[in-house]
Amino acid sequence: MTAIFVMSDLELPIRGRTYREPEGPHSVVVRGRDLDAALQHAGARDDCRAVAVIGLPTQDPDLTVMKGRRLFLVDADSSRLRDFAEIALRADADVEWIRAATPPFDRLADALLPVGAVVLAAGSSTRMAGSEKLLLEFDGRPMIKSVIEAASDGGCHQILVVYSSNEVMQAVGRDAELVHNPQAHTGMASSLQVGLRALRSDMEAALVMLGDQPMVGSRTVAELLRAWRREGSRPAVAVSRGEAGKWAPPVVLARELWDELMALKGDAGARQVLDHRPELVDTVPSLDRLDDIDTPEDYAKIVKLFPRPNPTPRA
Repeated sequence: MTAIFVMSDLELPIRGRTYREPEGPHSVVVRGRDLDAALQHAGARDDCRAVAVIGLPTQDPDLTVMKGRRLFLVDADSSRLRDFAEIALRADADVEWIRAATPPFDRLADALLPVGAVVLAAGSSTRMAGSEKLLLEFDGRPMIKSVIEAASDGGCHQILVVYSSNEVMQAVGRDAELVHNPQAHTGMASSLQVGLRALRSDMEAALVMLGDQPMVGSRTVAELLRAWRREGSRPAVAVSRGEAGKWAPPVVLARELWDELMALKGDAGARQVLDHRPELVDTVPSLDRLDDIDTPEDYAKIVKLFPRPNPTPRA
């Protein structure tokens, strides 16, 4: 996992924080007065992926070492932010900035610990005979679109939909990246692995979502990401089911768990790894309903909760 190397006197309760120069890929957080030291560090370390600057220096620095790397800027002065961002853009840095007087933890953690969503949408719907259940209407659109929107509005940096049917591919369209799983018939493990392999290398974790949980909204997604990024959090964070130790998807899975997930077979998923090692999992309370839709009865229950003015037949 990428470490967060704090080079200034900043107290940041962020996952992976260290005040010592780390080995391996990392990002740097620094106050503006210490930026020269951070740039020297970045110049010496090819595995320094990003630099976050809290409070910009008054002098314009040479940012050429930031070419192709992420630069996150925080300052209360809009004019200074704009001028500094222009310098960074000319250096071909990937720039993000926010006007604020103090370090905004959530935005900083979001920038330094990006998470990609893997939406599992390649199931065979065996208990929903004659239909592609992910195309059933929820809130006036195919339910798969509600899941994609929750991932996007909740703060995921990349959204992948793993599919097997052309109908799902057409319904998703350009709302997310599409990844085909030709081995979907072998079970969930293959779809999870196809999704993990397709995530960008800068994604520090995967948020695994089920395409048939349309009532899971952006609030739940945002809370899962926030909890996973906090200092001291465990490698996985899922939604609590109310009983001690019980959890339900969506679940955030740190990259350090992916090798184990890539060894799964058949209809196994993250539960087969995590239920045997509960010390790896934190949970957060659910802010939404977690119902998944497996049968016509499940769908009828959802329709009663969210009535449609003009019901459409099943796809």
